[in-house]
Amino acid sequence: MKHQIIQAKRIVIKIGSSLLVEDKTGAIHSEWLTSLIDDVVLCWQRGQQVVLVSSGAIPLGRRHLKLKTGALQLEEKQAAAAVGQIKLAHAYQELLEKRGITVAQVLLTLDDSENRQRYLNAKNTLETLINLRAIPVINENDTVATAEIRFGDNDRLAARVAQMISADMLVLLSDVDGLYTADPRDNPKAEMIPEVTQLTPEILSMASGSGTAYGSGGMITKLAAAKIALASGCKMVIAAGKHLNPLTRIDEVGHNTWFIPETTPTNARKNWIAQHLKPRGSMTIDTGAVTALQQGKSLLSVGIIGIEGEFHKGDAICILTGDKKEIARGLSNYPSHEAQKIMGRKSADFETILGYQGSGEMVHRDDLVLML
Repeated sequence: MKHQIIQAKRIVIKIGSSLLVEDKTGAIHSEWLTSLIDDVVLCWQRGQQVVLVSSGAIPLGRRHLKLKTGALQLEEKQAAAAVGQIKLAHAYQELLEKRGITVAQVLLTLDDSENRQRYLNAKNTLETLINLRAIPVINENDTVATAEIRFGDNDRLAARVAQMISADMLVLLSDVDGLYTADPRDNPKAEMIPEVTQLTPEILSMASGSGTAYGSGGMITKLAAAKIALASGCKMVIAAGKHLNPLTRIDEVGHNTWFIPETTPTNARKNWIAQHLKPRGSMTIDTGAVTALQQGKSLLSVGIIGIEGEFHKGDAICILTGDKKEIARGLSNYPSHEAQKIMGRKSADFETILGYQGSGEMVHRDDLVLML
């Protein structure tokens, strides 16, 4: 098949609550979850990096608290989420650690994706967990959501996570198996669209709402997720999750909708740095550092001979040659006041100078784009 799960290096998998939670009992669908974890373990064993974005906390907690059916007040949703999140985390921990895999719970809010410092903290935590071969299980931190219980929905949360960690594949497991020309529940002539490369007005007009009691996302939210994924260079698939071993089924059956970006996650990130971020300062580098950057290496502090401007960790900065020509642009791993202290020094000296051992690079090569 043209597109398959096995092709990905770093995968974000979104699990809808209508798949995870049994409609009648409000309990975890244990047989289904076990089969999904079997698929996840297979990905992990063949060296793929996996992040799970899981819905289900509110319906799980709702049952345990014996809350009424129908719409809940915000405070009731938050209370249900607090109870359900423990149950959800325990279910994943039990299944994954039984197979020798460490699981980590990460709760995010909308602010974590929009506030630069919190975004970097979340990104660095996820990157560290992934590199340590743990599997993060992510959900929105519903208990502190005040204006709205949702990030918007976990489809978009999953897309933001994929964007954050530069994943090359996003899998939306849901109660629908793809994008159709019309709602297949109402129109028997509706046809599935196997591949989408651009979100045209015609494609966007095909969206409709969700049809289950527990799912808060419909096709509208999935297309919103696709917009984020495509802009991030991340391939995305909408697939039916109701079957056992849903990831294996994507590769074996192939009856899904794939959204294919025009670029890669790395190129998308570099374009964002070069075109969309306003530089907050500059670093002037020596000829040795110029050569290193031209060879695709990171910028080290030892090659920096001057720093100008006030900037924070994660801000964009211009990287200048000795004659003040901009050779590159990147994201600084240190705020300007700390960068001033360690420029020209080796990373082994950082802890003595700063009081902590930070990143060995001033600007990592993944966060750097050549401008000449």
